[in-house]
Amino acid sequence: MTIRTERQDRVLVVTIDRPAQRNAVDPATAQALYDAFLAFEVDDGLDVAVLTGAGNTFCAGFDLKAAAGGQADAWLRTVDIPEDWTDPVAQPLPGPMGPSRLMLSKPVIAAIEGHAVAGGMELAAWCDMRVASGSAVFGVFCRRWGVPLIDGGTLRLPRIVGQGRANDLILTGRPVGATEAQAMGLADRVCAPGDALDDALALAHSLTRFPQGCVRADHLSARIPAADLAAGLRREWRSARMFQAEGVAGAARFSAGAGRSGRFDAV
Repeated sequence: MTIRTERQDRVLVVTIDRPAQRNAVDPATAQALYDAFLAFEVDDGLDVAVLTGAGNTFCAGFDLKAAAGGQADAWLRTVDIPEDWTDPVAQPLPGPMGPSRLMLSKPVIAAIEGHAVAGGMELAAWCDMRVASGSAVFGVFCRRWGVPLIDGGTLRLPRIVGQGRANDLILTGRPVGATEAQAMGLADRVCAPGDALDDALALAHSLTRFPQGCVRADHLSARIPAADLAAGLRREWRSARMFQAEGVAGAARFSAGAGRSGRFDAV
């Protein structure tokens, strides 16, 4: 399995478990994440989820080696958005990274160690709160490969950090450490390296003590209206054609060894 799930009382921990690939999400992992969060949503015994990654990395984004080799082609056709899709609550639909088009009634907290970049940053933005360790690095690293943001990043980042800071992140693709991420509002809590999961779990368990009907009602009211989210995701998905125009070649360069460890030179 490419993910692991663990129940801790009324909290579900979902771990992306591909440490050799820095938890990059391939189609099988995306499907597993989507299925896990759909099951979490309908499980009356669970109130909060924590999303994290194995091996001191949150998620390095979509698996560009899979994309370069064509293994992702069928998955990208599977996640095509119908033009009449208007309700992410009543009409759940997977995104390229898995759960990124879901609008759950229950909160999800990201526990971030190491890199949360490209599609991994979009997964972190999909979560409702982000607990980041001092080792955390955020960034739209897919900028260098010609791979667009197609998992809600263009919608969620401006709401989280403001339009100006979102522009900085989206246009430059630069790395952002935990301290700056907290200053801009991207990281809600910052902790010592190695403590992100423990701190996220403590936060998650603290939320379960409240009356959950009220929590979920306020949680829903505070977010993008469902119809607006669907419209924005439909608009964003049109950028997917840029993957064929620019991203396939970029994925091939990455697969050949360019740009490892977050390097921008010679990319």
